Amino acid sequence: RGFWVRMSLSLHFPSCSNATSQPQKTHELARNGSATHLSTNQLNLACLCKKKISCWRSQMTAALKVCLRQQLCRCFGLKSWQNTLTSPPQSYCQDHSPTQSLCVDSDFSLPQSCSICLDSIEPVLSYSVLKCPSCHGSWFHRDCVQHQAHSAGLFFFRCTLCNNKENFQQEMVRMGIYIPERDASWELEANAYSELLEVYNHCDSVICLCNEGRTYSKKGWFEVIRCCLCGSRGTHRKCSDLKLNTTDWACIDCINATDGKGQFSVIYVCLHLHVVSSALVNDRTFLLQQCVLPFLFFIRQLSVSRFKDEQHLTLPSAHRTGDATRKYFLDLLMQQIQNSVVFEGPSGSKNLALDSQALREDLYFDIGSLLALCLVHGGPPIGFFSHGLYQCLFNYPANCPLSLNHMTPETHFTQLVHRIAAAESLDELKEVMKASWEFLELAGCNRPVTSLDERETLVEDLVSFTMITRMQLPLQRLREGLHTLGVFDQVQLFPSIFFGVFCDAREVMTAETLDRLFTMNFSEQQETRNLETPIVSFWRHFLLECEVGRSSISLHDVLHFVTGADELPAVGLCPPPSISFLHHVRLEEQMENAVEWWDDGLFPQCKPATNHLLLPVTSTYKAFKSSMEQFKAAQYQENMTLP
Repeated sequence: RGFWVRMSLSLHFPSCSNATSQPQKTHELARNGSATHLSTNQLNLACLCKKKISCWRSQMTAALKVCLRQQLCRCFGLKSWQNTLTSPPQSYCQDHSPTQSLCVDSDFSLPQSCSICLDSIEPVLSYSVLKCPSCHGSWFHRDCVQHQAHSAGLFFFRCTLCNNKENFQQEMVRMGIYIPERDASWELEANAYSELLEVYNHCDSVICLCNEGRTYSKKGWFEVIRCCLCGSRGTHRKCSDLKLNTTDWACIDCINATDGKGQFSVIYVCLHLHVVSSALVNDRTFLLQQCVLPFLFFIRQLSVSRFKDEQHLTLPSAHRTGDATRKYFLDLLMQQIQNSVVFEGPSGSKNLALDSQALREDLYFDIGSLLALCLVHGGPPIGFFSHGLYQCLFNYPANCPLSLNHMTPETHFTQLVHRIAAAESLDELKEVMKASWEFLELAGCNRPVTSLDERETLVEDLVSFTMITRMQLPLQRLREGLHTLGVFDQVQLFPSIFFGVFCDAREVMTAETLDRLFTMNFSEQQETRNLETPIVSFWRHFLLECEVGRSSISLHDVLHFVTGADELPAVGLCPPPSISFLHHVRLEEQMENAVEWWDDGLFPQCKPATNHLLLPVTSTYKAFKSSMEQFKAAQYQENMTLP
């Protein structure tokens, strides 16, 4: 293993690597493995096989016992002799060779098999059995790890269990394992990964209509279209009755996996939502199928999927689209998250609660993932985080210690800290500390106090322990959940902007805020445009009356009518809301031009899928206001008639 031959000269690999003459040419010989003409100096490499080597211990100081053992060097292949291929090379006899120790607990279960070849080993550290210095759980034969080093090379050689590289390589070199400075053997093979460039190219339709066979693919009707979800199924456009410009197609297995039966995995949902996020603008119905239905799996895991009967509000038929249903679902989801067991405190200012069952079920990570997904996919602002929780998660404002006001009111720990903070004398402070010694001992603050001035420092330490130290694991898992779709990274970049999304997000909606959301689309004809211009003033005046309560409907009713959302989403409305105008159309024109959207009633109409509102064109504001207020009554009547 590992030697090169030319004519009658044979050189073992370690001999080449440790030769002192012309090292660069020698290394090229070892790395390339090619037979080249050797010079006179290079012939000295063979002398390494004839020299005697002595134990490295003999070169130590005279104060130590000298080992005078010498054996004929056989290219560092001596049994029970350990050779460290460093500069200069070092060789150790059996008595003085480096050893490893078992630095683990007594109840540690010793491995019974080699982590490389999986054959059985005797769990005793020796010359033939080595272990990883980092994880202590990876044990292996010396020959196995040496073979792995030759195969992986310096850049890929690491522990097979813990994946440690630096400490592992240093320990293996110390124990006499040679690591060649070259790339891995699998990286040097020609076209080693060529099969990764091959794509699935087979028609899996029940009946293939292509005369050239199922593997034939040419642009047009008989081009093989792969499943856009799994990529492991394909079909000709003609065989599945697809349109000529169809590029997105899903196989029957993937369709069955997203039919709402709840058979989803968390990994599938997170990865798939990342894929379909690009379809937010163009295909809302597709997003409903691929986003909302997988969300139901998370809700089932949170045991909040069964909402109360009074929460199942019936949506009007105009809002029974994918976009409106998704927004309605995300609103209910945000309410359930706010009321879950992982949060405590008053509404609108929640802190994290320490719950052992939630930790066991990893509910904090699920909550963080759901909050991130709600924000990205157009859900309402979170709005219920307390300032203290936001600071613990994102360190904003930076370098600002938490105070007693950040703690959750009316909890046992908060009451104890309040009593300490309210102490007015040193004797009273000592009495309160004596009564709360268990809490102080748990927080590591059970220390003697000599003056009342130490009270503020003690309170600050207790607040930090209650909200940060005690909550380290829940905070960490919540942060990791918020990393979903990159939300946490964006919040860290702009913490001041996202502060209004996580905290105090329930801002009062004003007429000016709602009016700025809409873009006016006037008609091109000047005569029609002149009729539409006054309606803009009617619309703004109507919003002002809704704001001050002089109308039977509110601004939230208007927003819900147009977009299906009760609150403005944290990421804004997409597509941006727009307004067009609804003119009188005679029955003859309706029949002639096949007008389906307009009618003679002149009620405001909307297209929630595109956030588009059609305002009736009237001659007076009184008629405009009456028409706008009647849509709510028509909505209510429609809900009552629905089954």
